[in-house]
Amino acid sequence: MKTIAIIGAGPGLGFSLAKTFGRHGFRIAMVSRTQEKLDQYALELSELGIEARGFAADITNKMELARAYQQIKNIYGTIDVVEFSPHSGSVSVTPVLDTTEETVLPIFNNVVIGAINTARLIIPDMIERGEGALLFTSDFSAMSPTPMFGNSGIVMSGLRNYILNLHQSLHPHGVFVGHLSISPLIKRGTGFDPDQVAEAWYHLYEQREAAEDTYPEGIMQFIN
Repeated sequence: MKTIAIIGAGPGLGFSLAKTFGRHGFRIAMVSRTQEKLDQYALELSELGIEARGFAADITNKMELARAYQQIKNIYGTIDVVEFSPHSGSVSVTPVLDTTEETVLPIFNNVVIGAINTARLIIPDMIERGEGALLFTSDFSAMSPTPMFGNSGIVMSGLRNYILNLHQSLHPHGVFVGHLSISPLIKRGTGFDPDQVAEAWYHLYEQREAAEDTYPEGIMQFIN
């Protein structure tokens, strides 16, 4: 049985990804800051017949993240897929003319540094095995400059640059790196339900034909 580690797991997309990959036979390892919440997600997933466990760690803390990674390996052995869902923390999105060092750095640390630390933990094992997948989620500011997303756009576009460079560098080693840029309107019970996003993610992972896509698919032609 394969294992997916969801980094930055929460009640929205993270939980939907757990359900979707779980239905396809994956064991679920969830990483975020609060063990109590992770235990609740694991309980709900177990009621759906999905094997899942939570591992508390601050994704911006290399030592905590490394400890969680080792705990996952100790319990499940191989980590076949890693999905990284970045978050901006408590910092609000600012327009470009209001963007300052203080509004960029916290998001940068959560998103870009968190992604780098996550990738560097798992890449050596995947290269050694010659297989595996790294999946990164961003929002549309990664794909299209928008003045109202001044601080987050800087960060998300930097994340996208890192992802696409990883894709090019790891593809010859048999490791798939994928990027899904999603609408900020994601909300349960709407046309942008996270369950639908999770299905789109699984399709991108399973097909492994494109380095990146958007949800909704093709939306960028109406934005650019």
